[in-house]
Amino acid sequence: MLLGSYQSVLEARNRDEFRGEVVRFAKLLGFETVSAITVVDHPVGDTEFVAIDNAPDAYKDAIEDPKAGQLDPVMQHCKRQSVPIIWDQSTYVSAGQGSMWEAQARFGFRTGICLALHMPEGRHFVIGVDRDQALPKDRGEVTRIVADLQLFAVHAQDTAMRVLVPERLQLERPKLTPRELDSLRWTMDGKTAWEVGAIMGISERTAVLHINTAMHKLACTNKHQAVLKALRLGLLR
Repeated sequence: MLLGSYQSVLEARNRDEFRGEVVRFAKLLGFETVSAITVVDHPVGDTEFVAIDNAPDAYKDAIEDPKAGQLDPVMQHCKRQSVPIIWDQSTYVSAGQGSMWEAQARFGFRTGICLALHMPEGRHFVIGVDRDQALPKDRGEVTRIVADLQLFAVHAQDTAMRVLVPERLQLERPKLTPRELDSLRWTMDGKTAWEVGAIMGISERTAVLHINTAMHKLACTNKHQAVLKALRLGLLR
């Protein structure tokens, strides 16, 4: 069921479809609420945030505070790191924000998982899932949940940048060389850098260089993300 969610969110055509896919995935994962946020930094001026969520309106009214993000230990973690954070009451208490946890716990936000993807050109994507009940005690099951969320985030961030970020802030369509496109095609087929080099008649080091250059042009943090974005942009067939 989760596998279909990865492809579906990638194909979302607008904000409403994207929100629907994100909410559906969160519920399949076992979480009642979810939020997804795109962040665009500017060299001069304020950072721009665009978010979708399914939080109750009463919750939004209760925590309406422009400084909340600066105090929230989960958001501060995501601002600085790409490693997912599994949070609960102790996370807030240890940061001196126990009252913030109590305020959100009344609406079912007692524990959750949050992570951020930090891309080139000052683009960031944050996704968090929340629930009222504690996470499973089995460490292996929690690890699986985190891995599923990370994989979904890789797919969702590209769509988020496309449907949430204002058109004036959209990045130009990248231009990849034939060699860079070929390296992504073979990567899409599951080939390693060594195999890509052998197929293309180049060294493994050169194959890695082509893949890394394609990743940079596509503003992606790994080769799998680059393949997905190239497919969506119609660069790969």
